[in-house]
Amino acid sequence: HVQLVESGGGLVQAGGSLRLSCACSGRIFSSYGMGWFRQAPGKAREFVAAISRTDGFREYADSVKGRFTISRDNAKNTVYLQMNSLKPEDTAVYYCAADRTGMAATTHVIYDYWGQGTQVTVSA
Repeated sequence: HVQLVESGGGLVQAGGSLRLSCACSGRIFSSYGMGWFRQAPGKAREFVAAISRTDGFREYADSVKGRFTISRDNAKNTVYLQMNSLKPEDTAVYYCAADRTGMAATTHVIYDYWGQGTQVTVSA
């Protein structure tokens, strides 16, 4: 069974930076595509960023492009989301997810496994 655990969330002032981590317990982490999603109160879960199984293909939501960077360290079974120039509208619970197809998928229905989320709050 694959388990994902997010960490690194917290309170940040607008313009600041934060790095989220997601540790995966799966034996074949390197075969998964990995994604980050977020969900604010009263809103649907929103795609943030994804990275493919191979060759480091990356996808970003337009709202975070140029500010956020997704990366992975397969030796550590961990995916990261570096968030810079944070804005109040980035406030949400952030979730990591794993996709067995290995794609850098942008829609949540493709993902097979989900973490429980970590809260990110950006103050104005």
